[in-house]
Amino acid sequence: MLARLREKLEKELQGLEKEYRQELPKEIQRALAMGDLRENAEYHAALERQHYVKARMAHVSARIKTLLMIDLSSIPKDRAGLGSTVSLYDAKADKTVVYDLVIPEEADLSKGLVSVSSPIGKALQGRRQGDEVKFTIPAGTRLYELVELKTLHDKEET
Repeated sequence: MLARLREKLEKELQGLEKEYRQELPKEIQRALAMGDLRENAEYHAALERQHYVKARMAHVSARIKTLLMIDLSSIPKDRAGLGSTVSLYDAKADKTVVYDLVIPEEADLSKGLVSVSSPIGKALQGRRQGDEVKFTIPAGTRLYELVELKTLHDKEET
């Protein structure tokens, strides 16, 4: 999971670096050749893009460094944490939902991917199978029972 994300970020960083070092300087030179810079929309757009790409490169580099510092051995083997899949039973609605706890960049609630830093993710961290989990979301407070837990370590074994 983390290796896949790191590869994705490294690929994005390579594309951004190519754009920043090769493509944008050419665009800026073409725009400069057009003359009057005060009303040169192409020049200003290229400069704006250059600033955005530089900021995005810094952000992606920082995320890669953060990912490299995650110690998988510090993730619990018997409790919910990063990489866990949890099945939660809502007795009130007689319904079970399944969530995967992921890092913020991979979060997508519609796919059941919940960030560990979200209110739901924070409420789930450290919980064991059989625990009751209560969290507040915009729709109100929910009470679930954690009926099944697969940690990152369980997934690596299969």
